[in-house]
Formats: sequence, C-alpha cells, structure tokens
Amino acid sequence: MTDFNIEEELAKLPAKPGVYIMHDAEDKIIYVGKAVILRNRVRSYFRESTNKSVKIRQMVEHIAWFEYVVTGSELEALVLENNLIKEHNPKYNTLLKDDKTYPYIKVTTNEDYPRIFSTRKVLKDNARYYGPFTSATSVNETIELLRKLYYIRNCNKRISGTKEKEEEEINPGGTCLYYHLGRCKAPCTGAVSREDYRDGMQGAVDFLNGNYRPLLKELNDKMEAASEEMDYERAMEYRDLLESVRQVAQKQRITDSHSDDRDVVAMARDDESVIIQVFYIRGGKIIGREHHYMKNAEDAEDAGIIRDFIVQFYSGTPYIPKEILIPCDIEDRELLEEWLSGKRGNKLSLVVPKKGRKEKLIELAEKNAQIVLRQDIEKVRSEEARTTGAVHEIEKLLSLEGIERMEAYDISNISGYDSVGSMVVYENGRPKRNDYRKFKIKTVKGPDDYASMNEVLTRRFEHGLKELEGSQPSQLGKFNRFPDLIMMDGGKGQVHIALEVLTALNLDIPVCGMVKDDNHRTRGLYYNDVEIPIDRNSEGFKLITRIQDEAHRFAIEFHKSLRSKGQVHSVLDDIKGIGKTRRKALMHYFESIEDIKNADVNRLMEVPTMNAASAQALYDYFHKP
Repeated sequence: MTDFNIEEELAKLPAKPGVYIMHDAEDKIIYVGKAVILRNRVRSYFRESTNKSVKIRQMVEHIAWFEYVVTGSELEALVLENNLIKEHNPKYNTLLKDDKTYPYIKVTTNEDYPRIFSTRKVLKDNARYYGPFTSATSVNETIELLRKLYYIRNCNKRISGTKEKEEEEINPGGTCLYYHLGRCKAPCTGAVSREDYRDGMQGAVDFLNGNYRPLLKELNDKMEAASEEMDYERAMEYRDLLESVRQVAQKQRITDSHSDDRDVVAMARDDESVIIQVFYIRGGKIIGREHHYMKNAEDAEDAGIIRDFIVQFYSGTPYIPKEILIPCDIEDRELLEEWLSGKRGNKLSLVVPKKGRKEKLIELAEKNAQIVLRQDIEKVRSEEARTTGAVHEIEKLLSLEGIERMEAYDISNISGYDSVGSMVVYENGRPKRNDYRKFKIKTVKGPDDYASMNEVLTRRFEHGLKELEGSQPSQLGKFNRFPDLIMMDGGKGQVHIALEVLTALNLDIPVCGMVKDDNHRTRGLYYNDVEIPIDRNSEGFKLITRIQDEAHRFAIEFHKSLRSKGQVHSVLDDIKGIGKTRRKALMHYFESIEDIKNADVNRLMEVPTMNAASAQALYDYFHKP
C-alpha cells in the first residue's frame, strides 16, 4: 500500500476490541493479533522499549502498513485472530504445525479433460469448487468413488482437446497403471474422445451437486441384472459400489446440513463514496473480508446498490456459499436467488436478518465498512492537502494564481564526465512522469552548471515554440505545453539564467529558485529578486522539497545510466592506452576520477587490465608539470 503514514494511522485507531493485521512492503500479512483495545495494543509496537522480544523487534522493522477489524467483544476478536492466522500463516505468528483450513473438492471444468481432486485454496480460475467440508477423509472417499465410477484421470498431464495437440502430447511411455486396472480411459493417449470423457465427468458433477438418485437407480439395476444372469461376482461389485455411494451421499448431506457457510454483505456511504464490505464465513468462522468501491453510486438507493453489487460480484467469484446475508431487501431477490442457485449447483438464499446472531453479523460488517470509509475520506483529504493544497500555499507565497503545471530543472555533473540535465513535471501537485525529459549537454565541456542550464532551457523552449508553430492543438508534441511556474534548483544565479533564456525567446513565465542552506536543505524560494522564507512544516514546503529531490534523482539516474552504457564522455577517454574496458575497470576500482588522480603508478597497476605502460600514461596525464 502506497502513501501509508504509520504515525497518522496510529492516531486514528479506535478504543475498541478487534484484530490487527500487519503487512510488509510486498503486501504480505506478516502478523495477526487481537486486542481488547486496538488503540493501546497497536501503538505499543511502535513505542521505544527494551522489553520487546527479538522476533517482535524484527517484525516491527518490516511493517509497511497495517489494517484492523473491529469486533463486538474480545472473544470475537480471539476467534477471528485464530481464523486469520490459520488462513494466512503469518511469518511472525506462532503457528500450530500442520494446522489446515477446510478442504474443497475442485473440478477443473476449465480443462478439456477435467480432473477432480481436493484443495484448500479457492482460486479465480474458472474451475468449480464444492465445499468447504469438515472432514478430509470424506472428501478423499468421495473423490476416490467418483474416479472409480466415471473413470476420471488421476494424473496432472496437460491434455488438449484438439487433434493436433493430442498428437503432440500423447504419453510417450504408453498408458499408466490406472488404465490397466480399468480405472482410467487413458485420455492422454487419445483413447477416449473429449465428448465421451466429459459425459462421464458430468455424472460426477451431478453427484457433487446432490443429484444421487439416477446413479443409485443405475447401480441397483445393474446389480439386479448381473444377479439374474448369475454373474454373482459382478453383482457383488455393484452392491459394494451402491453401498459406497449411499455412505458418501449420507456424509455429504450431514456435512451440508450442519455447515455454517455464508457471506455477509454490508454497506457504508457518505455524500461522495459508497463502500461494500464482505465478510467470508466458512464452517461458522470468519476467515476473511474484502471491501469494494461502487462507482457512480452517489445518488442511488441502498437497495439498488446492494442488488448491483450482488450481480456484479457473484458473477465472477469462484465459490458461492449457500447463504448471503444482506442489510436490506432488494428488487428481484427471488430471481437473483434462482440465478445464484444455478451457478452454485444447489439452493442459495439471500437473507435479510432481523434479529439474533445473523443481524449482529450485519452490524459488525457495517461497523467495519464505516471505519474503512472514514479512513479513506481522511486519506483523500490528506492527499489533497499534500498536492493541490500545497500548490495553493505556493501560489499564496508567490502572489500567483492558477498554477497547474510546474517544471523543475537540475544539472548533474561528476568530475571527469560530461554533464546531463533533467526536467521533471508536476501537475496539480502530482508528478507527471510521462512528461519528464532528459538532456545530454552538447555545447558545454566540463562542469559549468550555468552554461549547461542555459543550454537545457534554450533547447526545451525553442523546441516547444517550433512544435507550436507547426502543429494544431489536437496534435500536441512533447514540449509545446509550457509551465505556469518554473522552479530552478538553486538561487539567484540559476533564476537569472532562466529569465535570460525566456526573455530572449519572448516568453513570460514566472521563475523561482529553490534556495538551500549550508546543509543542502531547502530553506526558501528566490522570487522577484527576494528570498522568501517558508514554513518547514507546511505542505507547500514539503512539495517544494519533493520536487527538488525528484529533479536531482532523475538527473543522477540519467547520468548513471549513460555511464554504464559508455555513452557519456569521460576525461579518461582522452588518455592514450585507456580504452572502454580499462576505463570501466578503473571506475569500478576507484569509484571517482578524484581517487584516480591521487593514486600512484603502483596502485594504478593493481587495477585489472592495467599494465605498467597504461598506468604510467594515466599518472603522467594527471601530473603534468
């Protein structure tokens, strides 16, 4: 998460029970904890203390941002903490070994020759998921039975339904053991067509959807037929299969009837924003949550927003629970239930709870949605303060109006190398990186910042004027958008260079200089021949500092890039016997031209690729009488 200010977020923590979730810079959950009072507990991690364990100190060093879920009680926080730890296995939590979440049965209907297996992760991959189930044993029994009944493959081979792909991907080792045992039809060899294979898979899907009767009747008929033909061995096989199907079906019914498996959907809104919060409850436990923004919903009614969310969200989610709790009745509820039941494979209910535990779940989700909404409003206001608000402060400071686009320039020169220039652009207080420009200095030799800046500005604005003269507004080029304010990395001298260039080109653009103190920190702005002090704690000052740092960074990175590619001239290029390879070795060994100047011949000969002649020539160049 970008722009997360830990100090600001700590100040917003509520004095309520809940669970806090710590993330690292890669957005991975690294720690989950519970608190009776979130404010006190979370803040304690960031206080200076010698009592913290090594693990906790390491964890705090890796926190990039955090979030939290408010709960109704400490007990609820304890349960939620446990569920989240099981779900995410955070690096810095103490974990119970081999602790697992509930299993699902996955049918890879997105493959030409689908597979069926157990999994503990539900992905958005267009496969079908059934579960969760409380017993891994019953899941494995079900999968084994379905593979036996419908000859479903047990391998992980990638098998395509096209003839060309089938020929390419035929198993070079022949059929597997399951084929010889009569348990697989060997689709990997092309022995069964895609259509016939998927017909069998449809029977497995019907079974998982709870439609057991056709299979039970079929097996019973086959058993009786085999018995009438006095094929008692085969009749016993059908009898055993029939009993297995009945047992698995019974377990499935027991699991389904006792499974507390639902989503909780709630909403929070203000005049400008609408947020939907979803809690995921699996097996009676809250295992996760998400919040979603609804665009263009400011004027819509609550019921309409909830309905639209249900349609859009559950059209793409891979798993749909048997029950979805919603905060209000919605239009077309019965139609949506029918639609979602079809997607799920069995009955689904949209429930508006009026009392009891389910109503409290809605209230809890709404409470957390309100917290997220308040946080985001504050973030928006904070972002406005540091961008457009900061620009307004600069306008007031310089007595200007209508500053939208600002350009800042910097020169980078390293001893012994040609200089380069940079132009960075900010619009409404935000960097516009597509408009950044780089300049190789062409007319200036050596480190002359004023002459180099003159060249950069002249090239930039002459180019822009030429584009304006030769193009229409609808065909704007790279340089023809001129700034409302030019910011120079320096004081009086740099400002006067910029004004000279603008005057020569008959351009009237305000120019200010970002003046630094003896410690190379910005202390004010130089404008209209006056240095204007600026409050270091103001957003305007912070924006000026960001712009100055960005211009400097961009110039240095460009210079570094050119040096690594050998595209910028070095004083070493003028020395006989020093080619590209030796120059690179010298700069890697010494890091600066100044260090090379101060080295004696013996030290120079220590550099890889250098010999006595080249070392002497290099030493003589820098020590001419």
